[in-house]
Amino acid sequence: MKIISDIQELRDHLRGQNRASFVPTMGNLHEGHLSLMRLARQHGDPVVASIFVNRLQFGPNEDFDSYPRTMQADIDKLEKEGVYILFAPTERDLYPQPQEYRVDPPQQLGDILEGEFRPGFFKGVCTVVLKLLSCVQPKVAVFGKKDYQQLMIIRQMTKQFALPVDIIPGETIRAQDGLALSSRNGYLSPDERAEAPQLQKLLQEVREQVLNLNVRDTSAIEQIEKDAIAKLTGRGWQPDYIAIRQRSDLAPSNNQSLEAGEPLVILTAAKLGKTRLIDNLEI
Repeated sequence: MKIISDIQELRDHLRGQNRASFVPTMGNLHEGHLSLMRLARQHGDPVVASIFVNRLQFGPNEDFDSYPRTMQADIDKLEKEGVYILFAPTERDLYPQPQEYRVDPPQQLGDILEGEFRPGFFKGVCTVVLKLLSCVQPKVAVFGKKDYQQLMIIRQMTKQFALPVDIIPGETIRAQDGLALSSRNGYLSPDERAEAPQLQKLLQEVREQVLNLNVRDTSAIEQIEKDAIAKLTGRGWQPDYIAIRQRSDLAPSNNQSLEAGEPLVILTAAKLGKTRLIDNLEI
């Protein structure tokens, strides 16, 4: 595996490779990331991964400095997966000048849910993803469905900018007890780790409640959301949101869309102690 930090060197190595597949990450790799590498190999060759902790998507009170960085362990894992190139730029490599040009997603998608509780997050994500795609110029890029809203925003961004890259979704990988794998799970204390799977269990309960509604209307949906938030709070969590949304655009359901059987997704973000976890479940 070649480890490259310089953009021009990366392009030199990939010149003539018009079927490259790309998996961008922030490192601290786990089985969820590695499953994306395997999925990337099914859709293109060679496989290029990146590791870059992107300052632009962290808020002033978030964990940029303490975000886990495990470069050597990550390199070992990527080599075992047969990744061809690891693009691991420094901030000076990727942002040789202050990144004054930013990509701002539309408010109706970028300022809701995660965007409401993490202002500027998706602007930072879109900016770095667009730059990484420009550097690698892959045929396909793979993103995990655990970051459901992020996946949707990146898909829309590549479509609107007419980027010649297909965005491939990767299924969420979970521990045996149902907890979605995440780099931030390492922040959990033993007691918190034992409690953490309750988040996915609650989403399963919410899905069953929605499916069992005799009359699927917006007031019933809103009550299910409120009850779920209350239940999570009662277990000691600090929920930001539990939202049942349309899969097509993450807008709240209306009675017409419910009656038409519009596919739905439940999205949640909640703090357990000091650790903020996100998850989702399609209906």
